[in-house]
Formats: sequence, C-alpha cells, structure tokens
Amino acid sequence: MSQAALLSLHQELRECFRSLEASRTVWGSALEECSPLLSSLGNLAEQLRALKSVELLSTPLAKFPDFQERLQHKLTQAADTVLSRLSEKMDALQVVKDSISKQVFAVFQLYEQNSDFLDLRSCVARSAISPSIADMLEWLQDAEYYYRVQYVQRSSLLQMLKPDDLTLMETAPKRWASLDSPSREERISDALFQVSFFLESE
Repeated sequence: MSQAALLSLHQELRECFRSLEASRTVWGSALEECSPLLSSLGNLAEQLRALKSVELLSTPLAKFPDFQERLQHKLTQAADTVLSRLSEKMDALQVVKDSISKQVFAVFQLYEQNSDFLDLRSCVARSAISPSIADMLEWLQDAEYYYRVQYVQRSSLLQMLKPDDLTLMETAPKRWASLDSPSREERISDALFQVSFFLESE
C-alpha cells in the first residue's frame, strides 16, 4: 500500500464531501423556490379552465366582446412567465447536478489511477474518525445517482408543461411533490454526518 496514494485519495474524498454538502444546500434552496411557482401554475390552469367554461354572453361582461379573449391571453402570458422562471430554476439545478457529478467522477478517477497501490485491506478499514474508503465511495456514488435522476425526472416533468394543456398544469404541483424522496435525502444526511469527523481530521 502506498501511503501517498492513500493520503491523496483521502484529500480528494474530503473535497468531494465538502462540495456535496455545499451543493446540497443550493439544491434545496432552488427546490424550495420551485414549489410556489408550481402552485401558481396550477392556479393559473384552474383560472383558464374556469374562463373557458363561463358563458360571458349571459353576464354583464357581454358588453365587452373581447374581454374573454384578452383575459385568456393575459392568463396564458402569466403561465408562460412562470414556466420561464421554472426553467431558470432548472438551470440552477443542472449546475448543482453537474458539479456533483464532476466531483464524484474525479474521486473515482483518482481511485482507479491508484488502485494498484491501494490494497483491499486499506480500502475497507475503518477507524473512530474515518469511515472506510469503500463506504465513502459508495455514499458518493449513491448521492450522485440521486441528484442525476432527480434532475432528469423534474426536467422531464417541466418540459411536458404547456399553457394549452390545462390538465398537466393543474396536476403539476402534486406530480412535482411526488418526486420528493425524503428517505434518499436522509441517507445523504446520514453519510455527511458519518464523515463529519473525517472532514475535520486533516
């Protein structure tokens, strides 16, 4: 076993977990900002549907012949604006996802480059302050997979939304919320907790 290889890998693991912790915070903030936007989109869809079902000719608004068309145009524009803001949030989530993937790839690349110098015993060894290299690699791989899949699922949902498809817009908030995975988030929290002493042990 090469001590230099082990120290180098440990340092890369520390940097990756620190990056993961920071990225997780940014990811959570961006997701929180998406929720009210999805709710607004659902409300706009309900208003558009209600507008389509109303017979304005039988109301006092009949004296304004283009009122319904103008209101529908205004609501549709509002929906487009919300969709645009959601797209911006997805761009932020993509930056986070790409950053995590890049960091995790770098760790695994370093591990593979030094695999000849790292025996199995050193990779599965644990101590009071440090999880094993094998455990930490697995946790990082799980986290990278989670954020990658989350991004794809949420991005795919938003790409389906169009102002003229009221049903999809109305159900978007619930479908978005259904993608939440508290158990997977908890596993990432647990992993970060387990490496907390390791991160401070430089």
